[in-house]
Amino acid sequence: MHDLALPLLIGLIAVALAFDFLNGLHDAANAIATVVATRLLAPVQAVLFAAVFNFAAYFLSIAFPSLHKVAETIGQGLIDRDVVTPAVIFGALVGAMFWNVVTWIKGIPSSSSHALVGGLIGAGTAHAGFNGVQWSGLNKTLIAIVLSPTLGMILAMLIMLGTSWIFRNATSRSAEGAFRILHLISSAAYSLSHGLNDAQKTMGIITVLLYSTGYLNGAFEVPHWVAFSCYAAIGLGTLSGGWKIIETMGSRITKLSQHQGFSASAGGSIMIFGASLMGIPVSTTHTITGSIIGAGTARRASAVRWGVAQNVVLAWVITLPASATVGALFYWLTRLV
Repeated sequence: MHDLALPLLIGLIAVALAFDFLNGLHDAANAIATVVATRLLAPVQAVLFAAVFNFAAYFLSIAFPSLHKVAETIGQGLIDRDVVTPAVIFGALVGAMFWNVVTWIKGIPSSSSHALVGGLIGAGTAHAGFNGVQWSGLNKTLIAIVLSPTLGMILAMLIMLGTSWIFRNATSRSAEGAFRILHLISSAAYSLSHGLNDAQKTMGIITVLLYSTGYLNGAFEVPHWVAFSCYAAIGLGTLSGGWKIIETMGSRITKLSQHQGFSASAGGSIMIFGASLMGIPVSTTHTITGSIIGAGTARRASAVRWGVAQNVVLAWVITLPASATVGALFYWLTRLV
């Protein structure tokens, strides 16, 4: 157990919630890009819509506690909880926030999830070496980097093909009306899954901080006030929007119809709900990007602007090492103070 004065603990929790807010701000595009790009909702309506469902995930987690496995993975499945210190948490959060701010300014849809994972691994390794790394949890997360966009793409393509066959005899007008409704429903499901998976990452950070400082005894469980605070913070962040990234996600990768928007959101939400059940801190950014590419490819491969997609993939590749490096640097900075 590591002694930490209560004011410093409160300050560190505030930093964690600031990261959660920034996560929502940075990832707002994930949930609303398709409804904005297809003009199903106006931008202001879309961010309000997404923010409400981000927060609604709190009530879903109360009804189904098994959906909180992601918090356990972040809190004790990447770095051994017994070697975590407040300095490790500080380094992890600052490393992740630094990378989020850089990519947000540049309009790059990188992963807030993997920025946090990178920051945690970097700071944890700087403190305890590689012996502190929980390789099974890290390997599971690394595999998800590849699988989440790939499966999202495949699911979106299959949904596109399946619904095209179902509506093969429908008139253009009736099909368009149906897909507008389905797109709104799938977007709500995606916002719900996004809030569920992403807010838990901050919950895991705060919970392991409470554990390491002796403020949490017994089983490693997320306190209700922590869950409520994290869902509220990510919802408020989403409400603030992330307009540069929305442009990249919603229109620069490929032009979307209502049918494609529905398929992308539906494929992404299925993927993320499945990851939450398995306790995998999957990247919602990776998943929806893959789903959008899949929906575009189902129409025709040339509809996707592959140059933009390649730039997005490059950002993914460097997110983990960049945030890990910054996380380690800020951990070492705390040792000098």
